[in-house]
Amino acid sequence: MQYVSLGNSGLKVSRLCLGVMTYGSPEWRPWILTEEQGRPFIKHALEKGINFFDTADMYSLGKSEEILGRAIKDFAGRDQVIVATKVFFRMGPGPNDQGLSRKHIIDAIDASLKRLGTDYIDLYQIHRWDYHTPIEETLDALDDLVRAGKVRYIGASSMFAYQFAKALHISEMNGWARFVSMQNHYNLVYREEEREMTPLCKEEGIAILTWSPLARGFLTGSRKRGTQDATPRDQSDQYAKELYYQESDYQIVDRVVELAKKKGVKPAQVALAWLLHQDGVTAPIIGASKMEHLDDAIGALEVKLDGDERKFLEELYAPHRVLEHS
Repeated sequence: MQYVSLGNSGLKVSRLCLGVMTYGSPEWRPWILTEEQGRPFIKHALEKGINFFDTADMYSLGKSEEILGRAIKDFAGRDQVIVATKVFFRMGPGPNDQGLSRKHIIDAIDASLKRLGTDYIDLYQIHRWDYHTPIEETLDALDDLVRAGKVRYIGASSMFAYQFAKALHISEMNGWARFVSMQNHYNLVYREEEREMTPLCKEEGIAILTWSPLARGFLTGSRKRGTQDATPRDQSDQYAKELYYQESDYQIVDRVVELAKKKGVKPAQVALAWLLHQDGVTAPIIGASKMEHLDDAIGALEVKLDGDERKFLEELYAPHRVLEHS
């Protein structure tokens, strides 16, 4: 396993991060694995050197955090694992059970700590931008969590670059804890982040943690034109249908498959290798519902792409509508 610094911080994380959204309750999403099914993936990831795990309070309404917490207790030392979780989305019926107000953040961190069975979070991330709460209130509350020792580092996810720049500036002006990472949507068929967010993160020394690195499985080459529902997740994933599946996307996947055959590897490994070659990308957040998915992702660390191969994969890209920023 390879390890790198999380942005300009001194924190060392594995080059791959295992996303734990896949493990929780099938009642939340039909494609979710149960705890019994999910624990072997966390154990195997730890055995392979992955020390970085990402979840969120809203994943299976807290069950994902619980599963990760118990697995870490059983399979690893807490100080050897980097735990990342997120706050923003609704967790209850009340008017203050969502968002980034001081009240919700303080309530949410205590609930996440309890579910994870730990007294600190390594990386606490705001899951989205809150248009109803002043960013100053949010940043002040996050700074308090860092000073209280409940959080070691803070990060953000999926927003416009001007919003992220504003937050970084306000933190710096007030001497508050500063975001060290940006978890954003980025892959071979969705590259809109390259326009503004990626240059901003590189300029500011912010780690880029990419979610959906395989475009919800689209980049594995399993989707045929006109048949989008290849897996149980596809059948319930309206968001992917709004975003992917334009003709240029299929053409890019065709090239991923072609290059994978030429190199003797799997299409998913080529797609991940491309991300790992992108300047500024710290760790793609991978999901795994089959053990071979996890092993393939780890194998992608050894796949090298030269400049011509990267150009071959990139040159057919067409702009996409920006989603998930609100």
